[in-house]
Amino acid sequence: MKVGFIGLGTMGGGIALNIRRAGHDVVVHDVNQESSARHIEIGCTWADSPREVGAASEVVFTSLPGPVEVEAVGLGKDGLIEGMAPGTAWFDLSTNSPTVVRRIHAAFAAKGISMLDSPVSGGPSGANNGTLALWIGGNETDYERFRPVIDAIGDKPNYIGEAGSGSIAKLVHNTAGYALNTALAEVFTAGVKAGVPPLALWAAIRQGALGRMRIFDSLGGHFLQQHFDPPAFALKLAHKDVRLMTELAKEVSVPMRIANITLEEMTEALNRGWEGRDSRVAMMLQIERAGLDMDEMRFSKEEIDEARKQSDPQPRA
Repeated sequence: MKVGFIGLGTMGGGIALNIRRAGHDVVVHDVNQESSARHIEIGCTWADSPREVGAASEVVFTSLPGPVEVEAVGLGKDGLIEGMAPGTAWFDLSTNSPTVVRRIHAAFAAKGISMLDSPVSGGPSGANNGTLALWIGGNETDYERFRPVIDAIGDKPNYIGEAGSGSIAKLVHNTAGYALNTALAEVFTAGVKAGVPPLALWAAIRQGALGRMRIFDSLGGHFLQQHFDPPAFALKLAHKDVRLMTELAKEVSVPMRIANITLEEMTEALNRGWEGRDSRVAMMLQIERAGLDMDEMRFSKEEIDEARKQSDPQPRA
């Protein structure tokens, strides 16, 4: 397949190499031509502009810093839109704004070109090893049509839905991760300052239930099934635990912004009369605040198991 690739940095450099190693004809471009040296060595060809990349390709992939760069490469002077032919497709692997994605998607669709947002996760090692996760939004037919190239990029591609869906999934994933980092740093420093040696504390807590859990898998249990009775661990007991932690932090003068917000959430859930329900029932408050329909957010165990199976890594052919 004739593949274009723009953006040969920390992530894109390894991805482009994997596409070439999979046997595709690859034309590359980057603002720094020197970054293409190892690609040229294994048979890739250089193009002087995004327009030239588009004109030479059946499908183009980009890996760029953010929305400004993606929009410039797509719609700017000598951009992809000036070179790509009707019936071709562009997969943007960058972490992007869904609003920008939808605007670019509409502009390309008007010319008969498919644009799919396809952000990735897995870091430089995943990029180099071809083991990235991809979240893809856009035309599903084009997703399937170019699977041979996508499979050279990652072992966990997921088609999400319409344009912008992939970017939304990536932003949810990343923001959750950084919020968890903040919470972990908060409680960990409180534990250390309260007197437990750091390595001993880390070694102990990583073997708890949370330490052994895949974080997002937990959403598929109580939360998405809205199954809180009988409780695995009652809200009133969990509330007590978090309250004791915040009290301990006060004693040792450690700020606990995230933990205090968590305690407020649990207190509001207690005031609903949910003290005997599973502790995760407090998560339902956010569904209300978001203005979502409770029924549309409820799924059976069978539906969740099927979605889990569909999103798990598939064996390579």
